[in-house]
Amino acid sequence: MNPSTHRQRLLLNCDMGESFGNWRTGLDAEVMPFVDCANIACGYHAGDPGTMRRTVALALEHGVSIGAHPAYPDLNGFGRRSMACSSEEIRDLLHYQIGALDGICKVLGGRVAYVKPHGALYNDMMADPRQLRTVLEAVAAYEAGLPLMLMATADDSAAQALGEEVGVPLWFEAFADRAYTASGHLVSRRLPGAVHHDPALVVEQAVRLARGEALVADDGSALRLNAATLCVHGDNESSVAAVRQIREALDALQA
Repeated sequence: MNPSTHRQRLLLNCDMGESFGNWRTGLDAEVMPFVDCANIACGYHAGDPGTMRRTVALALEHGVSIGAHPAYPDLNGFGRRSMACSSEEIRDLLHYQIGALDGICKVLGGRVAYVKPHGALYNDMMADPRQLRTVLEAVAAYEAGLPLMLMATADDSAAQALGEEVGVPLWFEAFADRAYTASGHLVSRRLPGAVHHDPALVVEQAVRLARGEALVADDGSALRLNAATLCVHGDNESSVAAVRQIREALDALQA
């Protein structure tokens, strides 16, 4: 499934496979029927071989595209802490994690269809063009034409040019439950109002993004994001209900 060929349909992606050992988290079975893309943890911030296998099987059962969700090696911090990795280390940790998930996919009759870095690795990649190049080159080296999912901002031209230079298709994503700055970056979770908790507001933002309409940034300015996919969360009952409402609202736009 390629968002570039479905410009009128905003694909839903969700982080999944985050259980580890005896620790269980998330409601993957409940949310999987409502999403298009599953970002599956590869063992560095969450997940383990058994969890990866079960999550891949669940995605294949529902016809959901499988994405590798690699991170810094940070189980204790859930991959949310930046690490001073060299370019070679980032390349190697990406290949290790993508390859692990891809191996399980092949055994079960599927494949890794895209890559979406997790947590601090994702944020560092978006903040540092050199690190973004490293990630792009690592993805391109793993498999030609494998897409990278990254954040849509007010101006994606530099990232788009870099993706074209390296030869990696880019899938730009937006968030229905987060507030944005005027530049198109997410408002820090440390600030009030950074996360939308009202389901009606979350669905409204999803619909506006699907229609290509402007959002209201934190400074009151209009913000337009050219997103092909929308990140949703399904780690509790209320979030699953919100995903279901978003799915219904987006499907209604296509009717």
